Amino acid sequence: MDTRFPGETPEYRRAREELLREELALRRHEEQVAERRRSLPLGGAPPDYEFREWDAGACEARAIRLSELFAGGRDALLLYSFMFNPDSTGTPLQVACPLCTSMVDGLDGALPHIGQRMNVAIVSKAPIERFHAHAHGRGWRNARLLSSAGTGYNLDYGAEASDAEQRPMATVFVRRDGEVRHFWSSELLMAPTDGEQSPRHVDFMWPMWALFDRTPEGRGEWWPALKY
Repeated sequence: MDTRFPGETPEYRRAREELLREELALRRHEEQVAERRRSLPLGGAPPDYEFREWDAGACEARAIRLSELFAGGRDALLLYSFMFNPDSTGTPLQVACPLCTSMVDGLDGALPHIGQRMNVAIVSKAPIERFHAHAHGRGWRNARLLSSAGTGYNLDYGAEASDAEQRPMATVFVRRDGEVRHFWSSELLMAPTDGEQSPRHVDFMWPMWALFDRTPEGRGEWWPALKY
């Protein structure tokens, strides 16, 4: 490599080039994993869940089924399960998860681009009116919002524990020959972690962490909040 930056020392260049070799190996491995992911066989056929969606034109909720979320000839659908943390009775609180909020804050602006290739919706167990109010307060303009209240979706696809605690999960469904099938879910959430490392199962939707990873301080112990 002939790259040099102003004022750098030979020690810095040697260390940087060692790291670069590791970055290149990581890039190759990431693509190998992505290729294996793309090659997964189809999973099971899900129930055709009936969600609730906010109809902005009518200013009211309407019913929509999972099979109806495939629009515009696009045959891939990602559903992100957004947490409204339940209390001990399993009733959703009126407080949205700060981490999920941070993720969708960033994702919302990219959705017009993403929507050219695939369908995306954000699913909460909270009533759709409450979820819509939260989205309005955050200024989201593009996120498609759904409520899974009254369905078994969250529990079936790992977004809810048996005690009704909500979990952040990303799940991909595909449509093949008119049939909806499960394709992939962010199961790293349930896999063992290395030491204190967080699952990082939905970091692919959340580029903030990748930026922090490029600094000397790294991710640290900081977490997003609803207000600063």
